[in-house]
Amino acid sequence: MTESETASILHADLDSFFASVEQRDDPRLRGRPVIVGGGVVLAASYEAKAFGVRSAMGGRQAARLCPEAIVVPARFDAYVAASRAVFEIFRDTTPLVEGISIDEAFLEVGGLRRLVGEPVDIAVALRRRVREEVGLPISVGVARTKYLAKVASAVSKPDGLLHVPPHGEEHFLHPLPVERLWGVGAVTAAKLHADGIRTLGDLARREESELAHVVGKAAGRHLHALARLRDPRPVETGRRRRSVGAQSAIGRGRRTHEELEALLAALVDRVSRRLRGGERAGRTVTLRLRFDDYTRVTRATTLPRATAATADWLQAGRGLLHTARPLIEERGCTLIGISVSGLVETGRDEQLELPLHLEGVDGRGTRERARLDGALDDLRERYGGSAVVRAAMIGRHAGVEMPTLPDPGPRSR
Repeated sequence: MTESETASILHADLDSFFASVEQRDDPRLRGRPVIVGGGVVLAASYEAKAFGVRSAMGGRQAARLCPEAIVVPARFDAYVAASRAVFEIFRDTTPLVEGISIDEAFLEVGGLRRLVGEPVDIAVALRRRVREEVGLPISVGVARTKYLAKVASAVSKPDGLLHVPPHGEEHFLHPLPVERLWGVGAVTAAKLHADGIRTLGDLARREESELAHVVGKAAGRHLHALARLRDPRPVETGRRRRSVGAQSAIGRGRRTHEELEALLAALVDRVSRRLRGGERAGRTVTLRLRFDDYTRVTRATTLPRATAATADWLQAGRGLLHTARPLIEERGCTLIGISVSGLVETGRDEQLELPLHLEGVDGRGTRERARLDGALDDLRERYGGSAVVRAAMIGRHAGVEMPTLPDPGPRSR
C-alpha cells in the first residue's frame, strides 16, 4: 500500500471554540450552558447545544430553548491568542498544515511515521498537547482523504478521536446520513430525501447521471465522487486567501445610520490591518447585510488600483452602505460584514502607490495615511487589538465575528 493509500491525514477541530475559551478562562462557566453573543448566537457550549441552541440562531430563540444559559460577550483577542497557540502546536507537529478556519486545520503526517510513529499516535499526542498547553478540547479525525478525516472528526465530537482505516471506509461512511456529506446543506438534503436518498450508502448506489437530475450536474458530480470515496486533494500549505473579511452580528432592534457607520469603521480597521500584516492589497470591497426577515443582500465596488489603506476602504464601504440605506430602513439590519478581494502581493515600498482618484487626496496625504496606518498597526501589535479604537465605538458592544481563517501570526508566504 502506498503512502497516499494510508490513513495519514488528520482533521483537527476545536470543540465549540469560542464557548470553550470562555469556559477555560472562567471556572464558573464550566459544565454550564454558555452562549457567546447576544443578538445572534456566535457560539454555544455543548451544554447549550443539548437544548437545541446553534450558532447563527437568534438570541431570543436561544433564550427560549435554554433559559438557563449564561450569555457572555465575545472576546476576540482571547480567541485569536488561543488559535495562534493551537496552530503553533499544529506546525510543531508537522510542516504540512492547511488551516481552513480559525479553529480547524488539516495535517499531513504520513512522512513522520519512521520518526514519530503512526498517524493515530500522532493524533493522540496532538490532542494531549492542545489540552495541556492551551487548555482546550479538540476532536481529531484520521483518514486517507481530507473529506473522510473531516467527517471522522465531526462524528467523534465532542473531544474525541476517530480513525478510519482504508479497509473500513465504506463500513464507516455508508450508514451516515447525507447531511454528513461535505457540501450538503438543508436545501440539497431535502432534494435528496425527496428522491429516496437518506444515507451515504443510498447516494453511493446511484449513478452520477441520476444525481445530476436531482441536484444539478456540478453538485451531482461532487456528491457522487465523495460518496464513492474519491477525494484526491492533498493537504495544501502556503495557500493564500482570495479575500479577507469580518462581520458583526448586531441582533434585532433598529440602528441609526451613524451606528452602522461606526460598526462598519471597526470592521474596516480589522480587515485593512490584516491586509497590511500579510503584505497584501486588494481592489474590490463587498458589503454584506442581513435583515430582520433573514434575507440578505450584497453590494460591491472595485477601485482602479489595489490598496491596503484603511481610509480608502472606509470611504468605499460608506458609499456602499449609503446605497443600501433604503433597504436597511425598511427591513432593519441584524448583521453587517465587509470583505476585500482581488488580492495582490505588495511590499513596503509599494504602499505609497495608493489610488489618488478619491476626492481631496494627494500624494502627500497618501503618504501621511500610510504612516498613520503603520503607527496604529504597531500599537495594536504591541498592546492588543483594543489598544486603539475609534471614538465612535466607545461604549458600543457588537459581536464582531472573526474571519474564516486564523491570523497566521508572523508574515508568511
